[in-house]
Amino acid sequence: MHSAPSSILLRTAPALALGLAALVAALPTPARAVMELDITQGNIQPMPIAIPEFATDGSVDAEKAREISNVVASDLQSSGLFKPIDPAAFIEKGLDTNRVPRFEDWRLLNAQALVVGRVGSQDGKLKAEFRLWDPLSGKQLAGEQFFTRPKEARRIAHIIADAIYERITGEKGYFDSRVVFVDESGPKDKRMKRLAIMDQDGYNVRLLTTGNELVLTPRFSPSTQEITYMSFGGEKPKVYLLNIETGQREIVGAFPGMTFAPRFSPDGQRIIMSLEEGGNANIFAMDLRSRRTMRLTQGQAIDTSPCYSPDGRQVVFQSDREGSQQIYVMNADGSGQRRISRGAGSYSTPVWSPRGDLIAFTKQQGGQFLIGVMKPDGSGERVLTEGFHNEGPTWAPNGRVLMFFRESPGAGGGPRLFTIDLTGYNERQVATPAFGSDPAWSPLIN
Repeated sequence: MHSAPSSILLRTAPALALGLAALVAALPTPARAVMELDITQGNIQPMPIAIPEFATDGSVDAEKAREISNVVASDLQSSGLFKPIDPAAFIEKGLDTNRVPRFEDWRLLNAQALVVGRVGSQDGKLKAEFRLWDPLSGKQLAGEQFFTRPKEARRIAHIIADAIYERITGEKGYFDSRVVFVDESGPKDKRMKRLAIMDQDGYNVRLLTTGNELVLTPRFSPSTQEITYMSFGGEKPKVYLLNIETGQREIVGAFPGMTFAPRFSPDGQRIIMSLEEGGNANIFAMDLRSRRTMRLTQGQAIDTSPCYSPDGRQVVFQSDREGSQQIYVMNADGSGQRRISRGAGSYSTPVWSPRGDLIAFTKQQGGQFLIGVMKPDGSGERVLTEGFHNEGPTWAPNGRVLMFFRESPGAGGGPRLFTIDLTGYNERQVATPAFGSDPAWSPLIN
C-alpha cells in the first residue's frame, strides 16, 4: 500500500479565491512533463487517460462525487490533449485513494495515466482528493487534497484538472478560470446586450448588468477581480471599472467622442484605449490612480484595438494608416511604430498571448473571417479557423487556447462562443443560455 507522504504543505487561498484551501502532497517523482507539447505542428494524438468515478466516504452522496470526476474528464478532453477511456471498458472497479490500483488491468486498456479520486465532508466543508498514477511504471505522479464550500464542487474539479494537466504537460492549466462576455438576447434588430460572466466551460453564467445600457468590449484586469468595459447610457460613451465580486462600479471617464476597446496594462495600473476625435481615432493610455492620459499615436488614421504585451513594454494595435486595416506594434510610450502584418486581406482585433510568443487576430479575406496567430515580428502567420463571421479572439491564461465568437447568418442568427487550440484541430462551441459575443478570458482565479 502506498504510504502517505511525510512532507505536506498547507496552502490557503485569499478571500477572493472563494475560501479554498489546499493540502498539497509532495510529489514522489520529479515534477517534469510526461507529455512533450509541440502544438504548432498540426494534430496531436490525445493521451488515453482513465478517470473512474470518484469514490465517496459516505458523508457525501455518490452524485456529488460523480459530478466532480465527470467535470475533470470533460475539462481534460476539451483541451484536445487527453482522451478519457470509456468507463464501460474498465476492468478494475471500486478504486480508492487509500490503495494502489491493479496496474496490469489499466495497461490492458492502454491507459497512459490513471486518476483515482475520493470525495467526502469534513467540518462542514467538501473534501476532495486525488492521486494521479502512471500505470506503465506503477508510480504516483501527483496527489492532492482540497477543502472548500459544498457548492464549489465544480471549482474543485477544475483545480484537479489543472493539476493533472500541469503534471502531464509541464504547463499551467486553464480550467480554473472565468470568461466575461456580452450576453445577447431578443430579436436581431432590437437586441439587449448585458455583461455576463461564466466558468470557462460555460457553466455558472451570471449577469453583471441589467440591460438598461448598451455594453461593449469587457476586459479582465490581470491583477484584481475587476473588468473594464464601455457603456452607452445617454449621449456620451463611458468607460467603467466593475468589481465582479461586489458589483461596485466606478466610472473611469466620459469622453467627447467615441471610445473603443479599453484594456488593462499587465500590472493593472493603467488602461489603454482608442478615442475618436474629428473622424480620426488615436490611442491613449490612462493611469488609473491619477486619471491622467498620455497620447500614444497621432495622425489622420483610425488607430484602435490596442493591447499590451505581457511585459508591458510594447503595444499591438490595428490601423488603416496605409489604406487597409493592418496590425502594428509600438513601444509602450508610442515610439517605434511599425507594421507587422504582411499577408493579403485586412487584419483587426489583435491580442497578445500571455506567453508573449504570439499575437492572435481576426483577418478578413475573400468574404471569410479568419482567426489566426502570428509572431510579434509578423512572421509565422497561421490561420486556425475560418467562417462566415469570426471575431474577437481572447487567450486562455496559459496561452494554448483561444476563445472567439462566430456570427451565424439569417434573421434568427446571432453570435455564439467557440474555443480553438493552437493546432487548429480542436474547435468546440461553448454553450451559453442566449447568444454570446466579445469574450474575455480571466487569469487563473488563484
